[in-house]
Amino acid sequence: MIRLDDVTLTFPDGDARITAVDHVSLEAPAGVVTGVTGPSGSGKSSLLAVAATLIRPDSGHVWIDDVDAATLTRNAATALRRDHIGIVFQQSNLVPALTAREQLLVMAELGGGGHRRRAAVRRHADELLDAVGLAQHGGKRPAQLSGGQRQRVAIARALVNDPSVLLVDEPTSALDQERGAAVMALVAELTHERRTATVLVTHDLVHRGALDRLVTLVDGRITDGGRPVPGPVEATVSR
Repeated sequence: MIRLDDVTLTFPDGDARITAVDHVSLEAPAGVVTGVTGPSGSGKSSLLAVAATLIRPDSGHVWIDDVDAATLTRNAATALRRDHIGIVFQQSNLVPALTAREQLLVMAELGGGGHRRRAAVRRHADELLDAVGLAQHGGKRPAQLSGGQRQRVAIARALVNDPSVLLVDEPTSALDQERGAAVMALVAELTHERRTATVLVTHDLVHRGALDRLVTLVDGRITDGGRPVPGPVEATVSR
């Protein structure tokens, strides 16, 4: 679970400060996709950066698995992020020289996977590639994959260390509607199966059927308490 309690974040703006996140409280339970939407400049990306422990808020608390990340040192926050949080950015940010399987293996190594038997780590990576529908593409490099496939690799990479929290930033921004629907469906499927607490930022509500809950952010403030989103997931993941 991830819970933000009365979080405020400001940035310098000349002689003053501009408020990006304004006294936000938000809880994302395990096994649920919590969507965050709002107009451009509403503070969505800033909120996600705070949740990811990439930025320390001015005030408030960021609870991740009963640890208040807002009070941690930089090194401790890095360790928490590595071991408990998976992050999927707008762009897949894959390493061009590495195959899909190697993207996961490197992340597992950074997360302490090197302490496990190498065969077990490779097996886990292959299981995740299969889970995202890329079992036959583990040996391909990013240039050999489509945009949707690259985003699936990024999702598998974010899950390789079995995080309890998954943070996803605009996963469909660079995809057409069909591929975007497939990626959203995949995030929902893996969230439910793996019981991750998923927060997904999006400005595109075409695929809102993949969300379990939805909150709206305007001028750094949540304008509703988080409402259920009716309707089925709009696409399935092709294996």
